[in-house]
Amino acid sequence: MSTMNTVGRPTAPNAVQSKPATLTGARGLLQDEHLIFESDGWGKTGVDLPEPTTDGSDLGDLVRKDPIGLPGLSEPETMRHYVRLSQKNHAIDLAIYPLGSCTMKHNPRLNEKMARLPGFSDIHPLQPISTVQGALELMDTLSHWLKTLTGMPAVALSPKAGAHGELCGLMAIRAAHEASGEHVKRRKVLVPTSAHGTNPATAAFVGYTVVEVAQTDDGRVDVADLASKLGDDVAAIMVTNPNTCGLFERDILEISRLTHEAGAYFYCDGANFNAIVGRVRPGDLGVDAMHINLHKTFSTPHGGGGPGAGPVVLSAALAPFAPAPWVVHDDNGYSLIEREEGDAAQAFGRLCAFQGQMGMYTRALSYMMSHGSDGLRQVAEDAVLNANYIKARLSDLMSPAFPDGPCMHEALFDDEWLKGTDITTLDFAKAMIDEGFHPMTMYFPLVVHGAMLIEPTETESKQELDRFIHAMRALAGAAKAGDVDRFKGAPFHAPLKRLDETRAARSPVLRWTAPQGTNIAAE
Repeated sequence: MSTMNTVGRPTAPNAVQSKPATLTGARGLLQDEHLIFESDGWGKTGVDLPEPTTDGSDLGDLVRKDPIGLPGLSEPETMRHYVRLSQKNHAIDLAIYPLGSCTMKHNPRLNEKMARLPGFSDIHPLQPISTVQGALELMDTLSHWLKTLTGMPAVALSPKAGAHGELCGLMAIRAAHEASGEHVKRRKVLVPTSAHGTNPATAAFVGYTVVEVAQTDDGRVDVADLASKLGDDVAAIMVTNPNTCGLFERDILEISRLTHEAGAYFYCDGANFNAIVGRVRPGDLGVDAMHINLHKTFSTPHGGGGPGAGPVVLSAALAPFAPAPWVVHDDNGYSLIEREEGDAAQAFGRLCAFQGQMGMYTRALSYMMSHGSDGLRQVAEDAVLNANYIKARLSDLMSPAFPDGPCMHEALFDDEWLKGTDITTLDFAKAMIDEGFHPMTMYFPLVVHGAMLIEPTETESKQELDRFIHAMRALAGAAKAGDVDRFKGAPFHAPLKRLDETRAARSPVLRWTAPQGTNIAAE
């Protein structure tokens, strides 16, 4: 006869809770896997290639003289290596990925299928324009919907990610001030304390002085402090809305009015557009420039260092300064304006060598067209509903950073509820790994002590939310009951145990080297 464990699955009676370490390093279905450089196979090749017909003499001194430094693996060995590595990492296809401020939503496979169509995946940026009319039409259609959803008249598609989009927006703002002759005196950018870290970094990179704007006790921009710092030396403000506390800036229209009265431009960080897409048009709020993370709001994949896409929508005042290239359409079909001349005479230049990321454009437009306008509106509504459900279910055990009123797309908790337990936000997050969940965003935003920022997105079902909430409530109960050892040593069940994160950040080992006394690459 079996008993039931805490998640309702049968366990053997009198089961031993402390399990011995395995003799191989593997744990059940989780294989122990070394780096590919530590694999056997240095004396073999995984594929038969024909003998070269040339001697490489035309390469001069570029001919390789040393071993290439990679083992020869067969196809099964290669497949198993990467599958085993994938089992050591959390993924959105495995479970909820509750990283706040990241919008880790499901990536529909339909989008992937469309992006792999030969007419999109196999084209080259230097092909004749006449041979890529379909791709240009897709870019033009995507531009239309981005402008429609934001209420903005122009869009630059080429920025590669959110921070690159910020750079695009601020460079357009600088170009506008240069055209009006005000760039010399407008040298400041105002940024709220709760902004994404890339906001002040981008402003400084463009050459502006960053001035911090205070936050009110309820997590919004302090309008009085903003007004006191606006003047004829301010080039722009950078405000995230909804902000990084998961709250809508209720004074956004007043913020816009004050900014424009001072002759400055309003840059909106659009990282959280998922919370308002189909419901609010940023252009109606007085926004002059806003980047849109296609990998967040429109479900194109995250991570791996790219490819990414962060198109920037621009107001009528900034549209003339948009970077090249952009798509135009006339009776002769689609073409690209690629030089700063004619209609693009005031463009501030280019942001990348070609036109941007075709695969990301295809995925994003597939997502838009499969949802339709009503579906995109529901995206925002369900994302906000899910976040508020988590906030409501956890508020009796954990302490919401801003308890009054609803949140938007993410629920923010502080560490007040952990006082007296000798358990930190980091300890709690590590224990979540043992329960099979990726931790939420920790210690951000910085304006909240010990912050725990949870964003479920709209793609999580109530069943999955309840599974996550059950784990969070169980862990919170254990913390309050004084089960400190569960947290201080966690994670116990992960492939790797807790690292010295301070040392890892300060002294990272970014390149593998063979153990001293061995010459693996030469074997």
